[in-house]
Amino acid sequence: MKRTLTLLTALLLAPLASLHAAENSRPNIIVILADDLGWADLSCYGSTFHESPNLDKLATQGMRFTQAYSSSPYCSPSRAAIMTGRHPARLKITDYIPSNGKSGKLLPAKMKMEMPLEEVTMAEVLRDAGYATWHVGKWHLGDLGYYPEDQGFQVNVAGNHSGAPPSFFWPFGDKEGVMVARPGARDQGKGYHGTPVPGLHAGGQKGEHLCDRLTSEAMKLIEQRKQAQPFFLYLPFYDVHTPIMAKPELVKKYEAKAARLGLPPVPKTPRFTEDNRAHGGIEAKMPEQQVNPTYAAMIETMDTNVGRLMAKLDELGIADNTLILFTSDNGGHNVTSNRPLRGCKGWLYEGGVREPWIVKGPGVTKPGGTCDVPVMNTDILPTVLEVCGLPPKPELHKDGVSFASLLRGDTKPVHDALFWHFPHYGNHGSGPCSSVRVGDWKLIHWIEDDSVELFNLATDPAEKTDVAAQQPDRAKDLRARLDAWRKETDANMPRPKQ
Repeated sequence: MKRTLTLLTALLLAPLASLHAAENSRPNIIVILADDLGWADLSCYGSTFHESPNLDKLATQGMRFTQAYSSSPYCSPSRAAIMTGRHPARLKITDYIPSNGKSGKLLPAKMKMEMPLEEVTMAEVLRDAGYATWHVGKWHLGDLGYYPEDQGFQVNVAGNHSGAPPSFFWPFGDKEGVMVARPGARDQGKGYHGTPVPGLHAGGQKGEHLCDRLTSEAMKLIEQRKQAQPFFLYLPFYDVHTPIMAKPELVKKYEAKAARLGLPPVPKTPRFTEDNRAHGGIEAKMPEQQVNPTYAAMIETMDTNVGRLMAKLDELGIADNTLILFTSDNGGHNVTSNRPLRGCKGWLYEGGVREPWIVKGPGVTKPGGTCDVPVMNTDILPTVLEVCGLPPKPELHKDGVSFASLLRGDTKPVHDALFWHFPHYGNHGSGPCSSVRVGDWKLIHWIEDDSVELFNLATDPAEKTDVAAQQPDRAKDLRARLDAWRKETDANMPRPKQ
């Protein structure tokens, strides 16, 4: 009888034991997000001025994507898409928070100024699956009450409403060591850029760089974790956003390198627009070369910290059970050059939305692989679910598709079409527009004057030649697909002036 009860108990507990074992074997997840890093800013993406040996190494250990995209040319929409797997147009977060409010012939579209709490985030899904969930770095998805700890993260280090620090050096603008709520700041449009980075005053010292400190905080969390519990680390660096400042010794290194290479001087006013599509009276040109020593030094500091993190995983013996994804939130700022791509942050040309994208997943990615299949940052959540052995949630990540098959070497497209929507007058010169890519063809619809541009990215990746007049049927078809998508997502649109 006793033996029978023991056997019965074992049979009843077997599913629980299997589930516990499955949870313990699930991979750790690290998503590293650079801020304003351009598609061509890393050595492994062709830069001959910037140096990124650790990210280059990560690319040789994993897979480098050549046609990976942000869902927006600005930061807040992109970050919301990563967290939810839903397109910014569907979320109604279509500009940085808070939108600058500029108007032209049209009034800009209305948008949400925080990621709604009813949205289910990657952190919430993984937390409910037994993961430890940590946010370390920039958040920029709403004010008090909408911080990472309100959106599924059990730990939040340095994340608040801010889009940039006043300084990249300690105390990072936080003179008092305490970050307090600012009632009404959202409505005043103040405090979102260049506000103190909270929670890092204690323990800091003069000369400490923000990227170094964030990485150290992330490493502490990994070291102190529960050994049997998998973790999700979201590490959105503030680098390489403005203010452009870096360690003096590294700046000197790149000043010497620029002189040695005979590079031209850094433009004094590196503002940017693209030819006849300028809005708001801003007229200048993006640098044709990467020449800024301070920006190059910022990239090296960020790269060094990626190396520190990778070394810590090796030291702890968990590198072989950790998936790492590195990308940027939008295209490079006009302090860099995104050539050969056209455009920069704030534009729907390729330079504004195409990103560096490196994925290392032991047992998932073939080392040293390159993937040319287009993917978008809405795809990160469903991919993480598949890699973790968790069921997909198509109603949640409505616009994202898992690209795990690409990591395994498949070359079939995962999307029929990719879409973008920016119904605002951007602070980098662009006006209201939407875009669609199908195969190699990309159409941009300029909403203000209801005109379109059509490019073949296979033969014209720099988007120099608009062929809409030569391909009217194709332009009409792509415009119809774009209109249908905007209707399906109930996209927020600019409004006529009264």
